[in-house]
Amino acid sequence: MPTATERLPCVGVVLAGGRSTRMGRDKALLDWQGRPLLERRLDALRASGVDDVRVSGDRPAYQGVADAQPGLGPLAGLAAVAEATAGEAELLVIPVDMPLLGAALLRRLRMEQPAACGLRCAGHVLPMRLRLDPASRALLAALLRGREPRQRSLRALQQALDCAEIALTLDEAAQLADCNTEASWHEVNR
Repeated sequence: MPTATERLPCVGVVLAGGRSTRMGRDKALLDWQGRPLLERRLDALRASGVDDVRVSGDRPAYQGVADAQPGLGPLAGLAAVAEATAGEAELLVIPVDMPLLGAALLRRLRMEQPAACGLRCAGHVLPMRLRLDPASRALLAALLRGREPRQRSLRALQQALDCAEIALTLDEAAQLADCNTEASWHEVNR
């Protein structure tokens, strides 16, 4: 188990492989302040100090990692990134559809409670940090074999890991607004 001075490499991951069915168009390519939202999310991860970034999803223009098991949701995307990541690492995982999520909150999530095998913001499934090691890799594989969609979820992963949480300020909580619909997209763009 790494100590605060012996940190594992941290890989920032943007989950961008969804079908965007509620939005009706590809959320990753929505224009956010003059650039695609996906690029802005990658910028936020880099600014948080991660060692590398990855895109979960079949996105050749961004060297995206396609799901080995398409159609199984974010957990399958995370498992594909885990498969493409050598050795032990920390994964700092964010959804593409949180345009207000800033580097300072991501840095907190990356740095706090270094011994935790998983860390998320209180009351939210994403963003999250996950220690990628043999145990978490085995858990990802086992959850993906689940018959029920609830068994194949990030929430199920976090429960199995007994994921720790960090409390948020009101300003930090406001950063976690997601844009799953046209209405929510217009709300954050006001």
